[in-house]
Amino acid sequence: MKESRRRFSASEYTQRQRKTREAMQHAELDLLIVYDPANMNWLTGYDGWSFYTHQCVVIGSDDTLFWFGRGIDAVGAQLTTDLSEDNVIPYPDHYVQSPEIHPMEYLADILQQKQLHNKKTGIEKDNYYFSARAAESLYTKLPDASFVDATALVNWQRAVKSPQELEYMRSAGTIITKVYEHIMQVVTPDMQKNELAAEISHAAITGTPEAYGDYTSIVPLMGLREEAATSHMTWDDEKLGTDSGMFLELAAAHARYHCPCSRTLYLGKPTQKYREVEKVINECIDVALDKFKPGNTCGEVATAFFSTLKKHGYEKDNRSGYPIGVSYPPDWGERTMSIRTNDTSVLEPNMTFHFMPALWLEGWGFETTESIVVTESGGECLSHVPREMLVKD
Repeated sequence: MKESRRRFSASEYTQRQRKTREAMQHAELDLLIVYDPANMNWLTGYDGWSFYTHQCVVIGSDDTLFWFGRGIDAVGAQLTTDLSEDNVIPYPDHYVQSPEIHPMEYLADILQQKQLHNKKTGIEKDNYYFSARAAESLYTKLPDASFVDATALVNWQRAVKSPQELEYMRSAGTIITKVYEHIMQVVTPDMQKNELAAEISHAAITGTPEAYGDYTSIVPLMGLREEAATSHMTWDDEKLGTDSGMFLELAAAHARYHCPCSRTLYLGKPTQKYREVEKVINECIDVALDKFKPGNTCGEVATAFFSTLKKHGYEKDNRSGYPIGVSYPPDWGERTMSIRTNDTSVLEPNMTFHFMPALWLEGWGFETTESIVVTESGGECLSHVPREMLVKD
């Protein structure tokens, strides 16, 4: 691995691989084909914008471990992982986006050569990157294998963060704090939404003198006036205007580790309804943060939040949080637990969540969110953005 690309010690990667193999053994899997680029990164360190083509890490319950991907990305695997040259296996470029042949057919031949063609094999079926054709190619070329859905098996091993992972996330938290400071310096009613997005992106990638800004898995999301009634709007060239509220759902990243943080921006004097919701949401956050302690469940956190919200006459029919960490587009969540009342997952020290008590109301909306780490004293915020409406007269 190139020294400048070494994000973690070799022993940390070994520990992660051991945890994964233990989970595989518990699931009675001999082999696991890992497609999720965040899981590939977590297991080996592999990093590259190559997830638009078929690639994977193959890990066995024994000592099998190799990267498989497009030929022009093999050097990237050598630069970002400690895998030996023999365990960086490229496929020829004529397999890329071909209607006649598929990269998983090539992988099947590799598994045949390695006598791994007849194993109980886990695949990440419900994953952004693993296609139906990829699955069909494996099924057809490996008729003696037994395939099992192992979606999120690796994701669950990522839940508790190491000290180094938390350091990266806190660095991202410092960056997003600087991003919001920059927003308040430059935003004006005459600014267009795309200009604001450009300022956000520049500040987030510039980072701080101590930590560079990585690209985030989701672009800046913003909802201006009535657009704030929905959750995943991006920008156009509309001017922000005066007497207008908007949510900003943003994140910063460092070394692929994320810290999302949302705030509501108001240009002008906020109306009473904005101030009322701000007060309610901040109370809800205080109540919920106290519940982010080891031994409590995701459901108990959610119940504390939703009951406080309901006490003030507001309803929310979607989850209020999810785990975060290392990630690639199109999502910065880990896709395991959810802050929902029926989620019985038990919190452990150093789990990390994006706690998201956003409200999308009729004709407007309000967001104040925090990225937190579970501690004995409750949720510790990973950024230091003031928990208040951002007001620019």
